[in-house]
Amino acid sequence: MTTQHHPLTQAPWRPWLRACMAGGMVWFCSAAFAATPIPAGPLVTTEWLVQNLDNPQVRIVEVSVNPGLYERGHVPGAVNFSWHQDLNDRVRRDIVGKEAFEALLSKSGVSQDTTVVLYGDTNNWFAAWGAWVFDIYGVKSVKLLDGGRKKWEAENQPLNNRVPEFTATGYKVAKVNTDLRARLSDALAAAEGKSNAKLVDIRSADEYTGKIFAPAGVPELSIRAGHIPGAANVPWGQAVKEDGTFKSAEDLKKLYASAGVDGSKPIITYCRIGERSSHTWFALSKILGYSVKNYDGSWTEYGNAVGVPITNPAGTIWAAK
Repeated sequence: MTTQHHPLTQAPWRPWLRACMAGGMVWFCSAAFAATPIPAGPLVTTEWLVQNLDNPQVRIVEVSVNPGLYERGHVPGAVNFSWHQDLNDRVRRDIVGKEAFEALLSKSGVSQDTTVVLYGDTNNWFAAWGAWVFDIYGVKSVKLLDGGRKKWEAENQPLNNRVPEFTATGYKVAKVNTDLRARLSDALAAAEGKSNAKLVDIRSADEYTGKIFAPAGVPELSIRAGHIPGAANVPWGQAVKEDGTFKSAEDLKKLYASAGVDGSKPIITYCRIGERSSHTWFALSKILGYSVKNYDGSWTEYGNAVGVPITNPAGTIWAAK
């Protein structure tokens, strides 16, 4: 394992930095890359992160699912949390356990005063899952890099392949917030009108109507197609701009209100396995401040459950030829 070197030595602006210093402008160089205050909101920009790569109060975490992506190049100073191996239980279908989560953060040098910045591939879906898990375990300061890895790379921001080492901490979870997680029973209660929770299905229109069971090529499938009765369909992609950053809070509020989701009732988000719905959970919960649970069992649990009500406008039948 190689110790992380100063990220500026690997940055694309290295020649500029040398020229800057050679020209007697050291004060300007220092100011240009000086750490800036931690933003108050749930998001950080790529511009802010560039200036805080060496901020000792910040720990950058990549949560990507494409194999080898972190190893080929990542945001300088970022540690790697595997969605499959680190943020989920390795045996049963569940989020990572409390003790394993504490060990993960301790190994990464995270303390109670650390601000964690999460980012990843695949539209930040899995980084948003990470934010949801961090919130369940009560991590005080968690931010999402707006636009994720896609925007960082599009801007030619610095990347390197060095794995950082940090002094281990003894991180302890003070409280587990189970109110952020919906179960099958919660989804069923909403479907049967036994609770006032508003279901938000963030999958594509074709998945929602039952035309297809899942996006092409995915391994996690269900026996039935369609959606949970009463759910509104607001595909996750409607919440972001072309560069992958979230739309403004005002635009998000209008978007969800047009589907009957205005925050006046508790909300349950779901998708297929809970990763895309984590992205919408983040928008509704962290940006708009609504009361939201993420149903990580999602359609692969509900669509495989026996005897639950389903709405299937397309009428697609499993295994039909």
